[in-house]
Amino acid sequence: MSNIKSIEELTAIRNELRIQNKKVVFTNGVFDILHAGHVDYLCKAKNLGDVLILGLNSDQSVKRIKGDKRPIVPQQERAFILSNLKCIDYITIFDEDTPYEIIKKLLPDVLIKGADWAKDKIIGKDIVEKSGGKIETIEFVNIQSTTNIIQTILDRYKN
Repeated sequence: MSNIKSIEELTAIRNELRIQNKKVVFTNGVFDILHAGHVDYLCKAKNLGDVLILGLNSDQSVKRIKGDKRPIVPQQERAFILSNLKCIDYITIFDEDTPYEIIKKLLPDVLIKGADWAKDKIIGKDIVEKSGGKIETIEFVNIQSTTNIIQTILDRYKN
């Protein structure tokens, strides 16, 4: 059975997890070309709770945020790859530019972003803190990024 769920399915799952007193961690992102930095970040996020839910930007959302040349990998493939990482319990794909509506529906116990985000700028911070949750940031341990990978490919294969 797939762990890629609609927001409606995840809301029901979240309610059950609340009854079970499970700590739910939420993070989001594009995760276009998966690399070691992504996996490290996601594993560290999972370690901050019992269940990790990932909000994955849809292809249309990525295009609006990153431009017409992105994503490189389509959303269904990104979701499939991520859904097979043992640290991720559930994934939902969202079309909005931010995960604000998902956060509002799920009310995670812990909201995670990379340390490149100032805590006061994290989308959903107000909702999570108001409901008694906390905001955490995770330091990046490697300098890898999808943008760097794309640039390396372009640099190596220039004519």
